[in-house]
Amino acid sequence: MATVRSVEKLVLMVVDVQAGVMQECENAAQTIANVARTVERARAAQVPVIWVQHESDELKRDSDAWQWVPALVPAAGEARVYKQFNSSFEQTNTDELLAQAGVSHIVLAGAQSNWCIRATAYGALERGYDLTLVKDAHTTSDLDLGNGTRIDAATIVRDLNVTMKWLQYPGRRNAVAAAEEVVFGGTGGNS
Repeated sequence: MATVRSVEKLVLMVVDVQAGVMQECENAAQTIANVARTVERARAAQVPVIWVQHESDELKRDSDAWQWVPALVPAAGEARVYKQFNSSFEQTNTDELLAQAGVSHIVLAGAQSNWCIRATAYGALERGYDLTLVKDAHTTSDLDLGNGTRIDAATIVRDLNVTMKWLQYPGRRNAVAAAEEVVFGGTGGNS
């Protein structure tokens, strides 16, 4: 059973907006700009930012592909998480970082929508966090199903936005909001 948190404290989690990930993503330039704008707004509201970076055979640590895109630079003191699985929670220190900060609500942005963003969103909700997905600050690439069928990236992004708007977990709130609509002040998040 999930631990539902009653105190409303936000964090912005930026997942995998790395050079090697973004090179084939749809609408990458606009998505990166929206992520950067969300980071800027979170910092202005003194909301912590956690940077999650994926490692794999294709994204070797410290390689050019593994680096953040040039438009995004973690600030001194902002937490970094290194992961090897889709979810930002699996075999990482994410839970500990969130607990230390007293976080109850995650604002989520990054890549790729159908893999690491979806897995992280479900991981957050299953652990009792409220969640706001930044609907114009996540992206992916087309998915080739191998039999001549493709699912285009825009459909994948739209599907996750719809899912996160209507999905329900007991005692938790989840929502979607555009980069300019995310509420970082007051009671936080969007409902």
